[in-house]
Amino acid sequence: MPQRSLFNLPDVGEGLTEAEIVSWKVKPGDVVAVNDVIVEIETAKSIVELPSPYAGPVAELMVAEGDTVAVGTPIIAIGAGAGAPAAVPAPAAAGPVAGEMKPLVGSGPKADAVKRRPRTGSAAAVVRPPDAAPAPAAAQAPARVPASNVNAAGAANRVLAKPPVRKAAKDLGINLADVSPTGLRGEVTKKDLRSYQDQRTAEQDGAATFWAPGAGSGLAGDPRVERIKVKGVRKATAKAMVESAFSAPHVSIFVDVDASRTMEFVKRLKASRDFEGIKVSPLLILSKAVIWAAARNPSVNATWTGEEIIIKHFMNLGIAAATPRGLMVPNIKDAQKLSLRELAIALNSLATTARAGKTQPADMQGGSLTITNIGALGIDTGTPIINPGEVAIVAFGTIKQKPWVLDGEVIPRWITTLGGSFDHRVVDGDLSARFMADVAAIMEEPALLLD
Repeated sequence: MPQRSLFNLPDVGEGLTEAEIVSWKVKPGDVVAVNDVIVEIETAKSIVELPSPYAGPVAELMVAEGDTVAVGTPIIAIGAGAGAPAAVPAPAAAGPVAGEMKPLVGSGPKADAVKRRPRTGSAAAVVRPPDAAPAPAAAQAPARVPASNVNAAGAANRVLAKPPVRKAAKDLGINLADVSPTGLRGEVTKKDLRSYQDQRTAEQDGAATFWAPGAGSGLAGDPRVERIKVKGVRKATAKAMVESAFSAPHVSIFVDVDASRTMEFVKRLKASRDFEGIKVSPLLILSKAVIWAAARNPSVNATWTGEEIIIKHFMNLGIAAATPRGLMVPNIKDAQKLSLRELAIALNSLATTARAGKTQPADMQGGSLTITNIGALGIDTGTPIINPGEVAIVAFGTIKQKPWVLDGEVIPRWITTLGGSFDHRVVDGDLSARFMADVAAIMEEPALLLD
């Protein structure tokens, strides 16, 4: 009898223990080739597309969208039922066998290389078996179905939408089953999403901040209480921050900086032909300042192991990024080697990738020192928690005009406050002060970078 090959959830990043199935790109009966993208998963760090290690027909999707499963769990069966050819493994000297999977390398074609499985209106949707009859055209409209009734409802309750629309809905927190479709095939369009969001915003603007009293009694059944499951990036961030806060003795210092010359320098860079088409902001100058100051004070660019202090003579500069999926800290590898223009391009690429939810696990590993740009949110300063595996983090506050004493006169200047947190096991008070003073010196006079 033809054999089915099981694809187990692989470890796509160092130390991954579990991942959430975000969306299937295939359905039972589809025929896939080796390296066709078959599923999109969300790890504690990023969204990752997994390619198929086998060629053949999809026999079964073994995990529903929205479920979180452990690494090594079988998630899809590729291979045949009766009368169909067995799955063909990827050619290799010792390829995977049924139920096993070697670590994936590289990635295959994008999701549109295979048919995308439409999602049901429930998070606990169960995949329609390949021998089920297709839904009639009149039954394509979206509908809410209790999880316990999904099997009985079958294909009649699918919500049709293209991948970009699904992603937009997820980013906005919209359940596609709640949106009235206007597409030619009964699919939800971006216009439908915008219309639904406008209506929802109008309702929220006209609603009270808190729900009316008496709507429920006690937390267990109180409709006024919202419960959000802790998973993915939020779960990983919480674990990392608790470990850092309670294992590394933090000491924080602050310095006010006259960044007027940084603002002038940024203005000149924006007008320069060398930076045409490249977004330039004061964060670029701060990043260069941190790299420069760390080279002068190497112990801030280190890792504490308990047995030794590992000083890194390279800079993988981490930039804390707020994304729709939560806080991430991707880093720019070997940032010390980059020119000012190359660093600007790298910062832009990092931000764009993070906002799109496409940051890969490798981009968040091996960081040296982190910058958190809280000034982008209008905050003056803060006491950031050190990223695990590092010993220093710099908080960049907002830059705004304030009265400043210069040569005995009070004049308006562009002022910012830098905050630094340091692991006191490695970085003493004197060293942290010298490092922050060096960073401030560059922000006050960017021409020092030319020395």
